[in-house]
Amino acid sequence: MQARDLMVEDVQTVSPDDDVSDVLKRFARVEFSGFPVVGDDDVVLGIVTESDLVDLFEPEDETLWIPIGLPPFVDTLTYQIDVPWSEIETGIDFVRESGRPVSEVMTTAVVTVTPETDVEVVLDHLSGDPDVNRIPVVDEEGRIVGIIARQDVIRAFRDDRLA
Repeated sequence: MQARDLMVEDVQTVSPDDDVSDVLKRFARVEFSGFPVVGDDDVVLGIVTESDLVDLFEPEDETLWIPIGLPPFVDTLTYQIDVPWSEIETGIDFVRESGRPVSEVMTTAVVTVTPETDVEVVLDHLSGDPDVNRIPVVDEEGRIVGIIARQDVIRAFRDDRLA
């Protein structure tokens, strides 16, 4: 079995110039969690996942430190207040981050295979790194010709066992 036996040829992709907000809208309409990012020549430049975009809107610190003290006092005291930032911060982050191009948030170290790649190599990639959930299939010039998701491999093995 080779990658061509597992891959889906109808691949939905995004451009590196697409806005984060546009890609978020596309994720809302599809049943998968990652898009290959391709240039005008269909060469794979990266992958953008839901996780990449969610990370943009996660508050890093939900603690507000307020300095207490008035000039000319040099020393100030600080008080820690835990504020439920999630709703406020998410809204602010969405406005700030939504216009960013996908090229700034995509993963550029993309694992790819060719249609002739043996299924064992595909399995090694998908089982070796928990962050690799899909593998673009590319031709000799790096242009996308298909994609293999983990569920495609599972489905192929199931179908093979049932045959």
